Amino acid sequence: MSGRPPLRHAAAGTIIAILAVLVLAADQFSKYLAIENLPPEEPVHVLGDFLIFYLVRNPGAAFSLGEEVTWIFTIALALVAIAIVWLAATKVRSRLWAVVLGLLLGGVLGNLTDRLLREPSFGIGHVVDFINTPWMMPAIYNVADIFIVTMMISVALLVVLGRHLDGSREARAAKNADADAEAPASDSPTAAQD
Repeated sequence: MSGRPPLRHAAAGTIIAILAVLVLAADQFSKYLAIENLPPEEPVHVLGDFLIFYLVRNPGAAFSLGEEVTWIFTIALALVAIAIVWLAATKVRSRLWAVVLGLLLGGVLGNLTDRLLREPSFGIGHVVDFINTPWMMPAIYNVADIFIVTMMISVALLVVLGRHLDGSREARAAKNADADAEAPASDSPTAAQD
């Protein structure tokens, strides 16, 4: 464990809230600019084929999957947002987890805002997508999507690396001690002497 003490729940919650608001604002502002300045469904080459803006309104999930069940995505986004807020209020005391969850919450709220407030109606609104990087993936996405994907990868890495929400870490020494304790008795030095 590092020399820094764990955060208080209020401090972790504050970090999460500030980052979520910043990402939400960046996402919604970029979507506003895209709607105001880009022609619908026409490519605008910003950096050749490296970066293309292509304004679409997506009723489904990634790659426009599930267009007929948009309301399910609204419920899923709301549940993820509620789970992050609950974790912030009750479990998170790690600075790293607070940053990751704050950025993730901002991305989730960005697309949830579209689902709730954009046409065609409340709860089934279409998400505004406008970023296309065909060299990387055949999808059109937005700022919220960038934060959702990168922060979900970060969550997976934190779990794999043994970083806990409370700021503690799984100690390698404890893992090694557990492995030694599980070793068969025949491997022990006293057994080898017999």
